[in-house]
Amino acid sequence: MDQRPRVFMKTVADLLRINWGQGKALVITQRQNGGVLENSQGYDCTNHTGESPLLLLGLSDDPQLQPMLFGIFLSMYLITVLGNLLIILAVNSDPHFHTPMYFFLSNLSFVDVCFTTTTIPKMLVNIQTQRKDISYPECLTQVYFFLVFAGMDNFLLTVMAYDRFVAICHPLNYPLIMNPHFCGLLVLVSWLLIFCISLIHVLLMRKLTFSPGTTIPHYFCELAQVLQVVSSDTLINDISMYVATVLFCVFPALGIFFSYRQILSSLMKISNTASKHKAFSTCGSHLCVVSLFYGTGLGVYLSSAVSSSAHRSKMASVMYTVVTPMLNPFMYSLRNQDMMGALGRLPGRVVSCLDGL
Repeated sequence: MDQRPRVFMKTVADLLRINWGQGKALVITQRQNGGVLENSQGYDCTNHTGESPLLLLGLSDDPQLQPMLFGIFLSMYLITVLGNLLIILAVNSDPHFHTPMYFFLSNLSFVDVCFTTTTIPKMLVNIQTQRKDISYPECLTQVYFFLVFAGMDNFLLTVMAYDRFVAICHPLNYPLIMNPHFCGLLVLVSWLLIFCISLIHVLLMRKLTFSPGTTIPHYFCELAQVLQVVSSDTLINDISMYVATVLFCVFPALGIFFSYRQILSSLMKISNTASKHKAFSTCGSHLCVVSLFYGTGLGVYLSSAVSSSAHRSKMASVMYTVVTPMLNPFMYSLRNQDMMGALGRLPGRVVSCLDGL
């Protein structure tokens, strides 16, 4: 029996297979010449997200600086984690700190630990292994959690400003308004809102295409930097990023500004200088953190808008992704005698708990 029809059908079937997992589309060209099937095949390789890793340039290409950068950022990361964990332990172990202000502070410390962990460990691994690659799923994961924890930082700072506004401007109604149920609801709604908005960004990013060996001029997958190096249209992504900026940054900043405007207005009506100083001192640490966080964030935006230098943008990013979370525990402890006392009593409480076990 003539086997040519069967061979012909098998060849065509093999050629028509499409590898959807890697985003490849097979283009078939057939020509029948003297009973022999000739074919040529090509690939549309615009989307390499499944097979080609992205490259992170890092902070510096100088090999001599890598050990110093590794030591500096490892030290800063450990200080950040240790300092914020101490704040969390002090707040949860001391009944005097079971108040709305310290409840929000412990949440902020937890978010700061996660915020730094999203970017620094990967950078340290790349420095240590002398590699710059990051897989596309890893990049998407980093973008998602970076947006989540950066947004939560903004929301928590806003909620803390509202807490101070109620405490100073409406002291008699403070226990009624800032009850534990309402405080927990504020944090829960913030988490849910951040999760949903960040997920939208990641789902939109999955539709983007990258060329092989795409290089991101940063030390982590920052959304704005990633959108600048894609090879497909990013109009919808840009619009969603601007909307998220309004929700994550502009609205919280306006909320903080409104709260402190009302606080200052109330303090101006207080005639007793000692009472005025005591009321304002409870806002000092929060104001320092807000100034540092939004000041460095604004610096990142201005450095990207005014100058095209990737180095300046990376240095500004270091300030709000690493330096600010590291300094927060010091700002809230060194300016707060009660917190200093609680941190001093913490080793004794830990020893007592261990003895109880």
